[in-house]
Amino acid sequence: MATLILVRHGRTTANATGLLAGRAVGVTLDQLGRDQATLAGDRLAVVPVVGVVSSPLERCRQTAQLILDRQAGTPPTTVEPDLNECDYGQWQGRKLSDLATEDLWPVVQSQPSAVVFPGGESMAAMQARAVAAIRRHDAAFEAEYGPGAVWVAVSHGDVIKSILADALGMHLDLFQRINVSPASVSIVQYSATRPSVYATNTEAGDLSWLSKGIRSGDAPVGGGAGQETP
Repeated sequence: MATLILVRHGRTTANATGLLAGRAVGVTLDQLGRDQATLAGDRLAVVPVVGVVSSPLERCRQTAQLILDRQAGTPPTTVEPDLNECDYGQWQGRKLSDLATEDLWPVVQSQPSAVVFPGGESMAAMQARAVAAIRRHDAAFEAEYGPGAVWVAVSHGDVIKSILADALGMHLDLFQRINVSPASVSIVQYSATRPSVYATNTEAGDLSWLSKGIRSGDAPVGGGAGQETP
């Protein structure tokens, strides 16, 4: 099966100052964010990826380019609207410290499946469109490049958390238990029977083992011997 690498964009000035940027235009990586994305690109340089799919927002496209710059080849790049940030509606552009005083805030923390942002979208709708897009692209990459294909999707914190929750079989109401740091790497493989999650929220470490592809099949009882390194 194809292997999906989920990468969150690097840090932005909005992240650093506690603003909920949402879908606002002109929000770009700060210097630390560029360094973080460069490190993600360095980690992935040893993995020949067959394609990079990105949210349309600048911070994700910047992160995707820094990953592409470190690839030996020139994998195709696709902008995918369904990997866009959640539409936070009237919450967009406000300080997180102020939003924490809203009546909706504790619902976001404990029951995200019930959340509809005022003037925006529901968190359930965000998850549904993101998961559908990921599975669609995953099937297309596997059909074109074969079961050993490795591809990258660059998106946003809540979006990636919702994709990982789906892959882990978790209800959306539990997705706040997952952390996704700026420029972190998570790894998922889909199969006919179930998704398998190989890593979440990694910010360092060798990824060269991915260059040989993931050995898929039934889950090994006892945990198995792990993946072979080159």
